[in-house]
Amino acid sequence: MSDQIRTDQKLPHQPNGNDQLNTGASSSALPGGFVAIASAYGDYTKKSLEDAKLFVEMLSGVKSLDKAIEIQADFAKATYDTFVAESQKIGALYGDLAKQSYKPFAELVARMTPTNR
Repeated sequence: MSDQIRTDQKLPHQPNGNDQLNTGASSSALPGGFVAIASAYGDYTKKSLEDAKLFVEMLSGVKSLDKAIEIQADFAKATYDTFVAESQKIGALYGDLAKQSYKPFAELVARMTPTNR
């Protein structure tokens, strides 16, 4: 049993809790970013399903080929516009999340950069 390292025993290369770097960044900010992204995906999926249901209902009541083509073209345009808008929104959320997650590293680099020139 003496060969095992006890978990409460501090190794020479391990800093204690007071020596660790405190970046000042809140780790609770990151989960909020993930929640916002998941929510955006959920909203987009819900809207897409509702739009598809409405499209099928409209298409099932059509009596002419011209009207069916018109409905399909309107649906395709609306679907594309929604996709582009939601992709930009979700992309911006990912960008914000990336900025939040790299903020502690930027602060670390700023602390480690020598100020004397």
